Amino acid sequence: MREFDFKVHHRHGLHARPAAHVVAMTSEFDSRVRVIYNNQEVDGKSILGLLSLAAPHGACVRVKVDGPDERQVQARLLALFDHTNQEFIPSDTNE
Repeated sequence: MREFDFKVHHRHGLHARPAAHVVAMTSEFDSRVRVIYNNQEVDGKSILGLLSLAAPHGACVRVKVDGPDERQVQARLLALFDHTNQEFIPSDTNE
């Protein structure tokens, strides 16, 4: 299992567009992806789940990835958060 945090930097928080990017990317993999914010844990492959977190600007969100391709999922999510989608910037990475 891999866990890491990212900080939401978009002024509108974790809204529909970035959530859709996350779901599209995580759905390509077999690993289970869980996203946690404010003691609420949701499926990282569910846009409704991600939107239900209502993570605002500045929120620190934890991601848990577990499965056969967890390393690839973590790398792709961090790339998405850091480069592809400038609305996110990782705040901490644990190996």
